Amino acid sequence: MQTQNHAFSYLGANSGNPVMERLARRQPVTALGVRSARTAEIARLAKSTNHHAVWIDLEHSTMPIDVAGAICSTAQDVGLVPFVRVPEREFGVIGRLLDSGAAGIIMPRIETAEQAADAVAACRFPPEGHRSAIATLPQFGHRRMPPAHLYEAANRSTIVKLLVESPRGIENIEAIARVEGVDLVGIGSNDLSAELGVVGPSVHRLMREAHDAALAACARANKPLVIGGVAEPGYIADCIRRGAAPFLMTGIDTDILMMAMHERVSNALASLSGLLDG
Repeated sequence: MQTQNHAFSYLGANSGNPVMERLARRQPVTALGVRSARTAEIARLAKSTNHHAVWIDLEHSTMPIDVAGAICSTAQDVGLVPFVRVPEREFGVIGRLLDSGAAGIIMPRIETAEQAADAVAACRFPPEGHRSAIATLPQFGHRRMPPAHLYEAANRSTIVKLLVESPRGIENIEAIARVEGVDLVGIGSNDLSAELGVVGPSVHRLMREAHDAALAACARANKPLVIGGVAEPGYIADCIRRGAAPFLMTGIDTDILMMAMHERVSNALASLSGLLDG
């Protein structure tokens, strides 16, 4: 199958964000998921392990907003792009996260173009949206700027990523992708497989068909598509060869910690093999 190496021409409008610049050049972006960490040190660890971005999961954690904001600000300081996945339909928290340093908002379970437009409006200053005015932002060193310049720079550098996680969303994905101000479209494969009734360790035929339909729709809309929630690197690589954005989620901090702990215990016990009982 041929590789689709097209860049997305519209990304020039989002040149203020290095993640979008890399994706436009078809360069991989590595992103660490943050769910259990409660200090900004996780951003420094991500930077030291060659990640380009972190994404903080407020949909599936009890992390308070101030902690998420501190991680975002530290990520900005060390040269990472911080995303936050907000809880479903919680538009009110978006402005607070962007004001505290988030560079991208991930909105889950988008099913219609109207919902997509609402998400964009919450992330953009007027005239592109309805984000509330503010005088300074950590993304720009809290420098005082003319409001029009600040709002323009913030709109240009903020990424709006929408997650499609249902059959209805797949049906409407081209219309969702075509909404002005949508930068990235993502497939939440775990939720989608559950909605399709095909949860399992491998990618079911219905999931493959949904991914294929999404790839074709987003190509027509000239918007990059990120396919997540699939634990088969070979399958993800094939999707990227066929045009999916090379946005790679390397894991969630909780899962990585669990794997490392299991490995440490196994290695410790193995070192005593034959010496002790039990």
